[in-house]
Amino acid sequence: MKYTTLPNTNIKVSKICLGSMTWGNQNTEAEGHQQLDYAFEKGVNFIDTAELYPVPASPDTQGKTSEIIGTWLKKTGKRDQVIIASKIAGNGDYTAHIRTTGFSPASIKEAIDLELKRLQTDYIDLYQLHWPERETNTFGTRDYKPNENDKWEDNFKEVLVTLQSQIKAGKIRHIGLSNEKAWGTMRYLQESKTNNLPRPITIQNAYSLLCRTFEGDLAEVSHRENIGLLAYSPMAFGVLSGKYIKGNAADNARLKLFPRFARYSGEQATEAAKRYLKIAEDNGMTLAQMSLAFVNQRPFVTSNIIGATTLEQLKENIDSIDVILSNEVLSQINDVHHTIPNPAP
Repeated sequence: MKYTTLPNTNIKVSKICLGSMTWGNQNTEAEGHQQLDYAFEKGVNFIDTAELYPVPASPDTQGKTSEIIGTWLKKTGKRDQVIIASKIAGNGDYTAHIRTTGFSPASIKEAIDLELKRLQTDYIDLYQLHWPERETNTFGTRDYKPNENDKWEDNFKEVLVTLQSQIKAGKIRHIGLSNEKAWGTMRYLQESKTNNLPRPITIQNAYSLLCRTFEGDLAEVSHRENIGLLAYSPMAFGVLSGKYIKGNAADNARLKLFPRFARYSGEQATEAAKRYLKIAEDNGMTLAQMSLAFVNQRPFVTSNIIGATTLEQLKENIDSIDVILSNEVLSQINDVHHTIPNPAP
């Protein structure tokens, strides 16, 4: 395994982070524990979860993913050997079963206390805001369009003040953003600097061969402000495994079970994936290996969040850390990107 440090800290994390959002839905507790055991054995010490998980979000399963991590921590006694990241859910109909009060001080405190109980721990290493409260273009929306009916009021300072109180209480160590844009990221940094408040150290956004929008303004923010990307969906919901292109996806594959997750399944995305598959096969790799290796090698990526429903998938994903893409392969990848740029924003 290779390791990096969370920006502006001395916390060492594996370059591969173990995603967990299938545990409690597509995966049982026993399977989640198997994945944790295998990943830890391979040197993965970074685990990502959220109060929302598993997905799709449901009142019946909400929080079960973190509960599975909690029972593993209790069983193994490895809490001091792993770094745990979690998230508070943002507003919206999708999360109304959790709460409808956004990132208010009471909401943040409640979310952290409940998550600590599920995880059976006294602290969370990295606590993230799952998506912005304000209306903006997240989750596959290509362009920003102002909405005059957006009732959100600027509360960046209040959120940071609340998170600071949770850090002082010892419940969280550091904070991060997720599904955030360049403007929101800079506003948090501005409030942090001006008011001596906690500084976001990471941003967890979608990043893959099919979605390289981070390379716009956010890549420069990451570089100049030292905020590391925690890349999620590096396999584009499994599209970049090649199994849907080849027609050999299992019946319990994510897009067969949940066809509404179509962000990476459009015509252009499919065509781009086919071209990437040819590059991988022409160079003696699987598409999964090439896709993950690409993300691993990006200079702004602190850790690559992989997810799997089987141990075989998990092994292939973790082994990608040993794959180094040549300049020739990277050039071929960029040729496709220039022809079909960001088909799944």
